[in-house]
Formats: sequence, structure tokens, C-alpha cells
Amino acid sequence: MAALDALWSPLWLSLKVAGWASLLATLLGTAVGWLLARGRFPGRNVLDTLLTLPMVLPPTVLGYYLLVLLGRHGPLGRWLAQYDILLIFTWQGAVLAATVVAFPLVFKPARAAFEAVDGQLEQAARVLGCSNMAVFWRVTVPLAWRGILAGVLLAFARALGEFGATLMVAGSIPGKTQTLSIAVYEAVQAGQDDAANLLVAVISAVCISVLLAAGWLAPGRLGRQQG
Repeated sequence: MAALDALWSPLWLSLKVAGWASLLATLLGTAVGWLLARGRFPGRNVLDTLLTLPMVLPPTVLGYYLLVLLGRHGPLGRWLAQYDILLIFTWQGAVLAATVVAFPLVFKPARAAFEAVDGQLEQAARVLGCSNMAVFWRVTVPLAWRGILAGVLLAFARALGEFGATLMVAGSIPGKTQTLSIAVYEAVQAGQDDAANLLVAVISAVCISVLLAAGWLAPGRLGRQQG
């Protein structure tokens, strides 16, 4: 019973953080993916490299960067403090950390999906009188949605299991910032094996389900099934 009590709060918080992080990563990653897929400008490859860094940098390093940026003495932290907005040691800070970590998992598939769309179809829509916005929503997105959604699911799974950056930015406050992955760490440290086993089983089941869904939505699968 104690193990169940220890599950609900971090599970709900993890789902909330992962949901918001996935939403933000989807909006930003899709927009930036489209920009780099269609845009041609100096520094494009450098920008792509910088935006992909969260995939390879240790999460604790990302967390440190966020602490420097958002702390009371950081450039953004000082500005936000003027409006009584504090992100450090809050669930909103956990959302921001998870968004940064999950962003490349939306951005890279979104860019690849947009690049796979036949530009002649978009041009044909423009010739028929569609505006650029109409072309994007009526032609580009319907052809690229599978790749984008697969990336979103991967981002959700990554945000759900995020540990290092979240711990650095939000800490481990039970009921406030303690997500599932942090709760697992705390349970192991406290020798609470039953709670740790339950938490690990839940997060593993959710992540496996999300990965299976992402694999089913992967670009090219539909074509193989039809063939």
C-alpha cells in the first residue's frame, strides 16, 4: 500500500511535465524543422548542430546551463524575477528542462519529414491559388504528419524519463517537483525496494508502449504494409 501511495504523486507530475514538454517541443520543433527543411541561409548547418546538441550533451550539463541562465543571477532569471517569475525548484522548471532535452527528438524527425515532402506538390498547390499557409496545412503537414507524430511520441517518452536536467533545475521536492525517475532514485537510496520496483515497472511499461506506437508511425511503414 505504501508503494502505491508513493506512485500516484510522481506519476501524475511526470505525466503533466511530459505532456507540457511534448507540447512545447512539438510547437518549437515543428516550426524549426520546417524552417531548416525549406530555408536556405548562412549558418544553417551550424544552427542545426546547436539545436541537436541536447541529444548528445549529458543532461546534467544541460541542467547546469539552465541553472546559469535561469538562476537569480542569470541573465534570464534576473529579468523574470522582475515579474515575480521563478522557475528554479518548480514544476514549470521541470517542464523547461524536459522540453530542452526532448526538443531534438521532435526537431530532427520533423525536418526529415518535411524534406521528404515532394516540393512539386507544394508548388502545384500554389499555382492553384493556395497561400503559403494553406499549402503548409493542406499539403505539407498531411504528408509529413506520421514522421512528426513519431518524433512527438519519442519526445514524450524522453521527457517522461528525464532525470539529470530536471534534478539540477527543479530538485526533488515530494509532491512538487519529484518526477517518476527522481522518485526511483530516491526510493533506491532509501532502500525502499517495493516502491522502486513499482515505479520502474510503470515507467518502463509506459515508455515501451510509446516506443511501439512511434515505431508503427515511422515513415515508410505504411508504404511497406501496402506493398
